[in-house]
Amino acid sequence: MAAKSLTVAAVSVGLLAACASKEERELASGGFKYTEATVGQTVKIPADVDTPNFSKKYELPTLGESAPRDLVGRNLPVVSPSLVLPVVTGSHITEGTKTATVWFDKVDDSQPLDQAIWNSLLAFLEAQGIGVDSFDPETNRLVTDWMIISSEEESSWYDWTSTESQTGRRFEFTLDMKSHGRSAALNAELVDYLASQGDTATDSLSLLEERQEEVGILNQVISHYDYEIRLATSRKIQQIRQGLDMEMGFDADGNPAFMIDSQYDIAWPRVQLVLRKLGFDVKDLDKSNGLLFVTFAGEDRSWWEGWFSSENDMGLDEDDYRLQMKKAGARTSLTFMNEESVPFEANQVSAIFPRFSEVMSDNDLDIQ
Repeated sequence: MAAKSLTVAAVSVGLLAACASKEERELASGGFKYTEATVGQTVKIPADVDTPNFSKKYELPTLGESAPRDLVGRNLPVVSPSLVLPVVTGSHITEGTKTATVWFDKVDDSQPLDQAIWNSLLAFLEAQGIGVDSFDPETNRLVTDWMIISSEEESSWYDWTSTESQTGRRFEFTLDMKSHGRSAALNAELVDYLASQGDTATDSLSLLEERQEEVGILNQVISHYDYEIRLATSRKIQQIRQGLDMEMGFDADGNPAFMIDSQYDIAWPRVQLVLRKLGFDVKDLDKSNGLLFVTFAGEDRSWWEGWFSSENDMGLDEDDYRLQMKKAGARTSLTFMNEESVPFEANQVSAIFPRFSEVMSDNDLDIQ
């Protein structure tokens, strides 16, 4: 019987603990007699005795003028601090910063960094059904519309009633761009807040709660940005793996060249895969100028392929070469040159075209 009573008591305590509200779990518990403590008197030293050196090891710091005086006892939150999570490649935070701020470094040259950040933020707001009150790209400032969240909160386990609550928030996002345009800080600030529960309403929050709100929304924006980057990378890899068509033509300078049916950002890594497949070793490259410095060592084929083709289908000497890639509208031109940057003649380009075109259209090239 005693064992049964202990079991019932344990279950009852567990139910009561489980029914504690979120707010109650975030407050300190235990004894609070320290709140009744008074400042003790200092030791009085007689005039004819030397004053000893008192240690200041346990001396409490003086509160600042704006420091809250009521965060003691049950009013002291015991939650973990809200942290900005820089999960995007090239993102980081500044240690000791009290604002909800994250830094982004430019890792993709396909579009300006500020444009990429704003586009991602706007896409996040649209996906969440959050309106935009104002947006000024010139001043790098965006203010959201009200985010209204409604919920029903259960009362005590023995009351069997619920209370409807609504919480509204508006945030301001600002972007601080470095002059070189390759780094930017995105900051989130809570500008309006209104919460109602039953017949009561409040429009104020503590500094800790404000930071939780600001860091919470900023982390959601960062997570969405990271998702978009990973999605774009996956799509780009799929495009690079797909075979591309090309034809003979002329580059912007009138030199014989390959005209690849793809934009530059896709053709650039695709050409490197093709070169590796055909026995070219890329020694150096400069994407901004479209230059590739390669050495041709002969195509490494399996033994059975040699039965159906000559040792070197392209007729190239095992030597150093230079390749020039340039944007040509929706296509990309590829010009072959010798080590002295002299473009190939038309007959040389025609000789290497069939094998290049064959491998360029292959869908099974591996990306390593």
